[in-house]
Amino acid sequence: MAVAFYDLGSAAGLKKLDEYLLTRSYITGYQASKDDITVHAALPKPPSSEFINVSRWYNHIEALLRISGVSAEGCGVVVEGFAPITEEAIATPPVSDTKAAAAEDDDDDDVDLFGEETEEEKKAAEERAASVKASTKKKESGKSSVLLDVKPWDDETDMKKLEEAVRSIQMEGLFWGASKLVPVGYGIKKLQIMLSIVDDLVSVDSLIEDQLTVEPVNEYVQSCDIVAFNKI
Repeated sequence: MAVAFYDLGSAAGLKKLDEYLLTRSYITGYQASKDDITVHAALPKPPSSEFINVSRWYNHIEALLRISGVSAEGCGVVVEGFAPITEEAIATPPVSDTKAAAAEDDDDDDVDLFGEETEEEKKAAEERAASVKASTKKKESGKSSVLLDVKPWDDETDMKKLEEAVRSIQMEGLFWGASKLVPVGYGIKKLQIMLSIVDDLVSVDSLIEDQLTVEPVNEYVQSCDIVAFNKI
């Protein structure tokens, strides 16, 4: 792995990771990878909101793991310095999976291919088909990266409290990212903030209309504009 973090059970280690993720969406590259799963598995518990960038990244990887059905366990993580997940480890299934596959092969030997299908067997087959269909649909759920302009009422608006109010909005499929203040004129600055969403769970238009421009957030926020919207 290109990046190594140390002692993620300590505040110092989390601070280092938080600073690293300030300008990045993922541990390496432009999309989630095995490195993200490795670092995710190394965290002894979900990070506190004190570490804004780590929390954003952690929640994003949590959602991706749920959507993909991938488990973060068993990644061969070393707490102090991480070794990358090898291709050999990926290609080799766990012993339990191998045993399960062997057991299924044994069961297949006992199946009467010419016997009449019972009602119970038909029902079980239908349930399996429905489960596969639902799982496939869930995996195909798209994700998007959005850049928002958040404008205050005037030059006396507390921009720190404005950003806190914006980030206080939490919902499944919404992940806040990096932000910065951009001068507008006459001493007024706007907040420019990145966020990523799971398309099936979050509508940006609804987020703006129902969350960002209503009480209590509208005490600080006058309006919001979508600057960029890209599929991930």
